Amino acid sequence: MTSEPLHNGSISLRLYPCPGTASEQVNDLRSEATLAQKVGYDGVMVSEHHAGFPGYLPNPLQLAAFLLAASSDIWVAPCPLLLPLKAKALVAEEIAWLSSAYPERLGVGFAAGALPVDFELAEVPFEEINARFKAALPWIINALRGSLEGPLSNDLAIQRCLTSPLPMVIAAQSQQACIRAAKYDCGVLFDSLQAPHVSRNLSQKYREAGGSGPVILIRRVWIGDPPVAEIDAQMRHYHSYASRRAKANWSPGDSTVVAKNGEQAANQLLEILRESECDTVNVRVHVAGLESKQIQEQIQAHEENFLPILKNEISDLS
Repeated sequence: MTSEPLHNGSISLRLYPCPGTASEQVNDLRSEATLAQKVGYDGVMVSEHHAGFPGYLPNPLQLAAFLLAASSDIWVAPCPLLLPLKAKALVAEEIAWLSSAYPERLGVGFAAGALPVDFELAEVPFEEINARFKAALPWIINALRGSLEGPLSNDLAIQRCLTSPLPMVIAAQSQQACIRAAKYDCGVLFDSLQAPHVSRNLSQKYREAGGSGPVILIRRVWIGDPPVAEIDAQMRHYHSYASRRAKANWSPGDSTVVAKNGEQAANQLLEILRESECDTVNVRVHVAGLESKQIQEQIQAHEENFLPILKNEISDLS
């Protein structure tokens, strides 16, 4: 085992499906997870959108099971999982049992969500998602730490969480969200386009509130000539649905770390981590429209210099 899921100072890879049939997408993601393990990543993350939303699959917990089965050492985290979409007790059961099947290899992150179509499919009123999220969050955190009363306390996998609690993080884009995460003793996960000064302010607020978990920066990294047209198209897509509040916190441009080689990429990323006062990083390669072969070539390029330098230096930040 490489490391505890979602621990401070960990380096993980964010996976997304590339174009193809449903079977091809699942098989490609399995291959990318095993390659991430080979080149030295600590873990991989997958996230959630529905209705064929480009670059996403609908059930990150199910996908996590596929990737855990395909790999042997790395951890996997559905991160973030959209908590208001399902009954909290059912979510807790599913997470706890998957963790029982793959001890010490599962982490999880939670978010409220932002796309109306996700909640339309779940028959959850969109205007209720924040209230539902805030109500469900402390309950599920307690459940996944085995501290629970009521019928679900009889569940064997939930009981196991008392001695093997799930590592958890919360998506955070505001000071209030960071304070909430600190209160619940969870880490925080920031927006991939968030400007470093915004991340720094939130990181400081989290730690001032007593937070000691991972403060996770997400950044796209590209070694070599970047796919400019695809990145531009991806940014237009983000702008089409992101809230005004979220976009106000973004950096100018697309926030991609572009470098000629792994050493330059690692040093650029470390500088952003320092500026953001984050201590943990989740690397993204994927851009909608790219083939899995292109993604795998990028992941392979991380083995030389990029990951070794990151691993050597990131410990000083945590």
